[in-house]
Amino acid sequence: MRAGVGAGVGVGVAVRVASVLVRHELLLLASIVRWVGRRTHGLGDGRRAFGYARGQGAMMFGFGFVCVIETVALSVLLRGFPLLHQVFLVLDLYTVLIVVGLHAASVTRPHVLSPTTLRLRRFAALDLCVPLGSVAAVHRELRTTHEKREGEIDLVVGAQTSVTLELSEPVTYLTFFGRRRTVRLVRFHADEPDVLVAEVRRVRPAPTT
Repeated sequence: MRAGVGAGVGVGVAVRVASVLVRHELLLLASIVRWVGRRTHGLGDGRRAFGYARGQGAMMFGFGFVCVIETVALSVLLRGFPLLHQVFLVLDLYTVLIVVGLHAASVTRPHVLSPTTLRLRRFAALDLCVPLGSVAAVHRELRTTHEKREGEIDLVVGAQTSVTLELSEPVTYLTFFGRRRTVRLVRFHADEPDVLVAEVRRVRPAPTT
């Protein structure tokens, strides 16, 4: 009986993980369509976008270039094995597509500042909405090393973060696999960190004493 229950739980977890991964890849593919159409996700109603893609553009280009070189090399090495050649060609081309999708997601899903919230994003994997009334302090802080700590989250782009948010109360967000986490300190990257910091300070409510 216990073995059956354990197997059922395992299957349920596997299905949930698979559905999350499929949804994420569909979002990446949709981001490519948005990128081609020059459409940004989450704007409108007085909202302002702050990009972060420049911080990892060179890295993504390099990764994509390596994937293309690998695709060509495997095509040459496996030309005498038609079935393997086709399988690896499909996998390699799909990998290149996903790399393009990651960059497209970072371009089309920027950070968004509205009169009431600051929406922080990283690709299509994380979406964190911070009420401006919960912002105790915001400042420019360039960091290239990060340690995981309870109650903190680092949205690293290109191995760095450039803005730090200190919160007066915990904010809840969902992890990639749907688990709820709360944070009181957020570090993230923006292409124009000074402008973003100034705008957040301008529109956030005055702190109560």
